[in-house]
Amino acid sequence: MKLDILAVGAHPDDVELGCGATLAKEISMGKMVGILDLTRGELGTRGSAEIRKKEAEKAAGILGASVRENLGFADGFFVNDQEHQLKVVEIIRKYQPETVLCNAVDDRHPDHGKGSKLVSDACFLSGLVKIKTSLNGKDQEVWRPKHVYHYIQWKPIEPDFVVDVGELIYTKIDSVKAYKSQFYDPDSQEPVSPITSKNFLDSILYRAQDLGRLIGTDYAEGFTAERYVAVKNLDDLI
Repeated sequence: MKLDILAVGAHPDDVELGCGATLAKEISMGKMVGILDLTRGELGTRGSAEIRKKEAEKAAGILGASVRENLGFADGFFVNDQEHQLKVVEIIRKYQPETVLCNAVDDRHPDHGKGSKLVSDACFLSGLVKIKTSLNGKDQEVWRPKHVYHYIQWKPIEPDFVVDVGELIYTKIDSVKAYKSQFYDPDSQEPVSPITSKNFLDSILYRAQDLGRLIGTDYAEGFTAERYVAVKNLDDLI
């Protein structure tokens, strides 16, 4: 299966929180979109790896993703080394995405910045012909995504560009709420954390409204780019 977009997150729910509405919009336009989770999120304050797996499958269905995989890296302790890079390279070559979306370049959770750099490096290495990988006993073709963008997470990083997501912000919110173990639940007896507050859940909408306000739309999501974002003419801008 060839993908147009591969969205990667260090933990299940990173993708939904960072770029869920953008993915829903691209899917509604006929794009083939896949999600890759680097870890199972087993160190999360609430829930478990097994619970989060079921929640991730439900969230992917809400967004309409064509495929979702999990590499099972160690939550909190994975590193950006050859072993981990090659695992990501195998996925990139398997799905040959034109665009890769990955974690914020810097964030509150250290896995986010690590995951961001790991995936960015793997995107480059995936295009090198002397790096050999195989899948199901067959050599893989080299592949380098045309675009690598980073979504914004906890920290209010200034975006290089924003995407008008319109009413699909509510599809994003539904996909986030699929992770019932992780976010605001007034009936939960589990320990609290910064992401279990009502304010955090509400922030999904008001942060999107603020970015939308800045470009004259209702809701938007922001991204940073590793290189200049080019347009063919001024009419491409909204």
